[in-house]
Amino acid sequence: MFGHGAEGDYAKTPRTTATRYQGRVGYDRAAVHAVLDEALVCHLAFVLDGAPVALPTVHARLGDRLYVHGSTGGRFGRLDGEPVGVTVTLCDALVLARSWFHHSVAFRSVVVHGTARLVSDPAERLDAMRALIDHIAPGRTAESREPTRKELAQTAILALDLEQVSLKARGDEVVDDEEDLALPYWAGSIPLSVAAGVAKPSPDLLEGITPPEYAENYSRKRYCGYAH
Repeated sequence: MFGHGAEGDYAKTPRTTATRYQGRVGYDRAAVHAVLDEALVCHLAFVLDGAPVALPTVHARLGDRLYVHGSTGGRFGRLDGEPVGVTVTLCDALVLARSWFHHSVAFRSVVVHGTARLVSDPAERLDAMRALIDHIAPGRTAESREPTRKELAQTAILALDLEQVSLKARGDEVVDDEEDLALPYWAGSIPLSVAAGVAKPSPDLLEGITPPEYAENYSRKRYCGYAH
């Protein structure tokens, strides 16, 4: 289904086995990486003080490890050694069917389960922060200031090994009931994508500083994880 098996698959586990629509689920490592690398935002879920919590944050992948960013003054610093879940979803199209029931969304999503590790090693922290910045805009770390000691103290980085991982994808096809095909309603899909606007310079820039190429022509590298 996903067609990118050169790097092998993640192991299928009871936690990563789908209970519905199993034909849409895959474990291909390259396809998982592609979705994680394209997405700008993830959601980190955990249980804290007996209550479920899900927080949006930024993430970055280095090999088979995922890093997420938070504040030491928030909840992230309390998650060392705790079970967490991370989800990423990309919406590729709206699917409009003839019936309400079959309206849907073309999507690619990744779910990761594991144990969070609070990154304390200084070198790993810098590598993770560099990956987080370059994930947003490749090459940006070389054209911006590194964090100060005070800023590092205010930043929490969680690491999550990519071991229990699954990818689910739905294409943009319309799946109507046969008896509805003769209905006089339009059906089809509306593609969606992330579109960057014109880069807006900060008004306090030093004279002569021009926008870098990645700001003027910003885009997210896209890999379609399903066959149309």
